[in-house]
Amino acid sequence: MKLHSPFEDRRSGVLLHPTSLPGPWCAGDFSHEAYRFVEFLAAAGQTIWQMMPLGLTHDDGSPYQCLSTHAGNTLLISLDWLLDKGWLEADIWQTAEPTKQWRMQTLERACRHALEAIDETTRSDFERFVSGQSYWIEDYANFIVLKELENGAGWKDWPEDLRRCDPIAVAAALKGSEEKLELRKFEQYVFFRQWRELRRFAHSHGVYIFGDLPIFVSEDSADVWAHRDVFTVDEDGVGSVVAGVPPDAFTDEGQLWGNPLYDWDALKKTNFLWWTDRLRTHFSLFDMVRIDHFRGLESCWEVPASSSTAKDGQWIKTPGLELLSKIQQQFTDMPLVAEDLGIITSEVDQLRKQFSLPGMKVLQFAFDGDDHNHHLPHNHSEDMVVYTGTHDNDTTVSWYQSESDSARQQVRGYLECSDHDMPWSLIRSAMMSVAKTAVFPMQDIMGLGDGNRMNLPGTIDGNWQWRFDWSQVDTGLADRLREITARYSRVGPGGPITELGNVWPEVDRRVN
Repeated sequence: MKLHSPFEDRRSGVLLHPTSLPGPWCAGDFSHEAYRFVEFLAAAGQTIWQMMPLGLTHDDGSPYQCLSTHAGNTLLISLDWLLDKGWLEADIWQTAEPTKQWRMQTLERACRHALEAIDETTRSDFERFVSGQSYWIEDYANFIVLKELENGAGWKDWPEDLRRCDPIAVAAALKGSEEKLELRKFEQYVFFRQWRELRRFAHSHGVYIFGDLPIFVSEDSADVWAHRDVFTVDEDGVGSVVAGVPPDAFTDEGQLWGNPLYDWDALKKTNFLWWTDRLRTHFSLFDMVRIDHFRGLESCWEVPASSSTAKDGQWIKTPGLELLSKIQQQFTDMPLVAEDLGIITSEVDQLRKQFSLPGMKVLQFAFDGDDHNHHLPHNHSEDMVVYTGTHDNDTTVSWYQSESDSARQQVRGYLECSDHDMPWSLIRSAMMSVAKTAVFPMQDIMGLGDGNRMNLPGTIDGNWQWRFDWSQVDTGLADRLREITARYSRVGPGGPITELGNVWPEVDRRVN
């Protein structure tokens, strides 16, 4: 069955990362609460669940700086699911400690037990999965196990031959770690299998999954370690320039991300194979994919590696036209959304429109007194995804309360509302927009104020930790959201979306 394009109809959805789901552990996961959230979305008339990248994070928890662009975050794996499979002891909960370390150890113990006890059908399914993911999973497993052997050090601090990914040295270092390597692959099998079941459940309730693709990857990742030929770094991983963005609405000094930049000439020689592999993984996970910092596909902000801020960078042209043409050629459906916030030129806008990619509008950016502000609803167009705020914004209630008296007056005048109407007056404005798609952070749907922000750009501490509890969700919230969704014709066509296959698809990596 062909997947109905989510961009063909007026619809709306909720932005919530799985780690923000309720639950007894250190972060939300794919357990029963995820299924309950899908049921909440369906009851509320929402047909989109948007989330951030699902990759395995570093200690800071940022899903935009992951250890692999392909591998899933094993902390999202449901322990309940493992218990149901008989891979965990039933009394494990009595001694449970809701820490990251405990969860990782428990997962490893369950996967080790599973590999010893799984039936022939599951073993065959696992082997088929590994074969289908061979374009990334071997490098990933090698990288993670070597990192463990090096006491968690970044790969740039490994011994020289391992740092340079010398195959003989890597094989020698990993000798005797065959069980660990298989465990790391099996953990990914469990992640993808659980995710596929959850996504199938969402589809059965008419809910699309909207994912996110960071334009850059973390320096300390399996991708840069194993494929440094497609990045502007030397054999030791050292580069003279790094990624960032110039000063913007979030910070006066810009954002110094520090990610390695791409060697676009090298990528062209391979027909952008590394990039099409990235999209292959993401299209297998999600129904829609937002390209974070789409602006970087036209020009990227190149900052000297020695700089302490991002102010001293420069824009460097990138071959986004060639890349997107190759992606379009490789994949029949290209359900991409361009995150086109910040400094957007006519060239960036033209690139987005050339491939008919929806852009983004954020209502919190709309009220600066300029009637031509493109975030204002009367300036929207159908090929847009409109938000009250994103994961980088404060909650709408907190944003409104922190604005100046004159700014709040502009908001009230435009929306014809009172102070007490926030955030629903802004939600209603987004619902009324001609933009085909509208998305609201769960914090806004719940009407939460200060202290409930997911991320503050330009900072490291205290981000990515927000969670909600069902006790905070008003009994009539789903009905209220469904009513306003139906009023502005965003409930969607209804019914199941499609059936996902029961086997892992064969991978054809040829790019003409």
